[in-house]
Amino acid sequence: MSAQSSMSVYLNWAKERLHEMDAALDALDIKAAEAEAASKVKTAEIMADLKKRRSDLETLLKTQAAAGDAALAQAKTELDQHWAGFEAQMKTYFDTAGQQAVQQQAIFKDIAAAQAKAWHEAADRFREAASAGGANVETVLDQLKSDATQAGAHLDKLKQAGSESWSVLSAALSESRKAFDQANQAAWNALKGSGPKS
Repeated sequence: MSAQSSMSVYLNWAKERLHEMDAALDALDIKAAEAEAASKVKTAEIMADLKKRRSDLETLLKTQAAAGDAALAQAKTELDQHWAGFEAQMKTYFDTAGQQAVQQQAIFKDIAAAQAKAWHEAADRFREAASAGGANVETVLDQLKSDATQAGAHLDKLKQAGSESWSVLSAALSESRKAFDQANQAAWNALKGSGPKS
């Protein structure tokens, strides 16, 4: 896969979502083990479904990435549906396990950390691709870092608050995700636009 195709906005999108899924699953696995006997069966079913959804998204991503960026762009709707299903199942998990603020806060922190990791990895990939192609996209990278800092600051405020409901925390994560997607698209467009002119 070329450096530019590995920079694809869709691959960055999918990697960010996979980081979030991994963080959520790791945190939920720990909490599921602590669940009361009555809710363990339902919790186990939800956890199995979440893991399957994560695996399905990764499989779809690998299949589409092998087919190239055009196929991945066409598959974005399906990727979005997998992600939406994962998020809905996370809400079901919290509804089933009970609205335990401490648990939700811990999972929120893990997912927020995964988002921050995805922002930094995307910036590093853009920098590498820009350097390899001789492009100067420093302004876009600076904006990407600025956006990441702003999103991180907002999430940090919610981490400190500690008493927000899952719907508020989830909305903040969605907002950060949307900012990531927009910054990712802008950086990708700048990189494509700064390539060699014919």
